[in-house]
Amino acid sequence: MRTTARLAVTAAALLALTACSSGSDDGADPTPSTSATVEIPTTTPTDTLALADDEGNLARVVETYTSLYFAGEGEPAYVFLSKRCKAKADPAVFEATVEEAAKDYGPGHVPKDVRATVSGDMARVSYKVQGLPKFDQQAQPWTREGGDWKYDAC
Repeated sequence: MRTTARLAVTAAALLALTACSSGSDDGADPTPSTSATVEIPTTTPTDTLALADDEGNLARVVETYTSLYFAGEGEPAYVFLSKRCKAKADPAVFEATVEEAAKDYGPGHVPKDVRATVSGDMARVSYKVQGLPKFDQQAQPWTREGGDWKYDAC
């Protein structure tokens, strides 16, 4: 996924550079007959790569959290909750909920087609849960705390 994102960013950058060249190979007058508006991107290529890395890292965290959840691994899954969610969820109750999910649905329900939209330290993640479409998510909230992505849909 990271390689695909980097290739897309590189291709977009090359396309932008090609479109912005000032020379003309066909001998025509390079001065346009009408005025044109040029939009300047608000992010640098480095920012774009960082954003792609953020989205890739977040997708891996979502995959880990979801796998732990359906495997009945309550204590390790609890670590992925945001401070706000931990304040609302007693660890023992959360662990019991996760264990019940594992009994009801079993392990192996990994997220597929994970798409993340990151804005600063907040993100919205959409994905499908393999074999359990009723658990598919749209714009599920996640937050970055201390540099780590945390589940914030409580």
